[in-house]
Amino acid sequence: MTAYLLNLAQLAAIFGLLAASLNVLVGYGGIFSVAHAVFFGFGAYAGAQIALNVTPDVLLVSAAGGLVAGVLSLALALPALRVRGEYFVVASLGLQMVATTAFTEAEPVTGGLGGLVGIPPPQLLGFSLASPWAFLAVCLAALFGGLAVMRLLMRGSFGRSLMALRDSESAAEAFGKNVALLKTLAVALGCTIAGVAGGLFALQMAFVNVESFTLDQSVLVLAMVIVGGTGTLAGPLVGTLLLLLLPAALSFLPGIPPTEIGAVQQAIYGLAMALLMIFRPAGLAGRAQGKR
Repeated sequence: MTAYLLNLAQLAAIFGLLAASLNVLVGYGGIFSVAHAVFFGFGAYAGAQIALNVTPDVLLVSAAGGLVAGVLSLALALPALRVRGEYFVVASLGLQMVATTAFTEAEPVTGGLGGLVGIPPPQLLGFSLASPWAFLAVCLAALFGGLAVMRLLMRGSFGRSLMALRDSESAAEAFGKNVALLKTLAVALGCTIAGVAGGLFALQMAFVNVESFTLDQSVLVLAMVIVGGTGTLAGPLVGTLLLLLLPAALSFLPGIPPTEIGAVQQAIYGLAMALLMIFRPAGLAGRAQGKR
């Protein structure tokens, strides 16, 4: 039981960082992407390759994941500069579908449907992190470090400009804001942090394949942000805990056959989303009026 709870806590920290990275785009920039799992995947595959072929050092693995995802974020930034609103959602959906196919077909890099297996236990500066407690501490450090960086940026001039862009792109442009640069930086920041989370995910799972980076995963991460509260630091964490812990809790309830847990989860997710949109559209951690 302890090992299971530690594993769940590690995943919660990693997905909390991933949801917070999407919140940079959705909550602060008003850029609604349904392709965030793509950059999570880029980071995971890049980190896995470093761990398998160079070293499983968590700093190098997460840095490689963030770098690759940040560089490839141009694939999302370009449509963000040309379209907005529902048109961008469709463009990001197309990117998600193309990337899923690429992950499946690029066997020399991704291992195809079989994925990359045998990722060695993580290390930190030569010290083993094979202990679940040690790796949990690293995941929590990454989470709170990422949140500290986001807090600093979002409370500065960059964050204020980004929120002005979210509220009215035309007004932000009229006040002299460089809309193209702001969108590109927001996408790069969010995708880079998603790549770091992907590198940690590869080390945590010791195995990565395309099933972890599909449209379902992108929608789940988006739900974490919306349920918790967009445009807040705490919101993505609240949403992550709710949507990760709920399935775990359901598996312990008597009377629910294991084959039916997935259907029950989907029903609860849908009902929770509907009730939130009606009674608390700002999310669980959001304010009733406005955004922080």
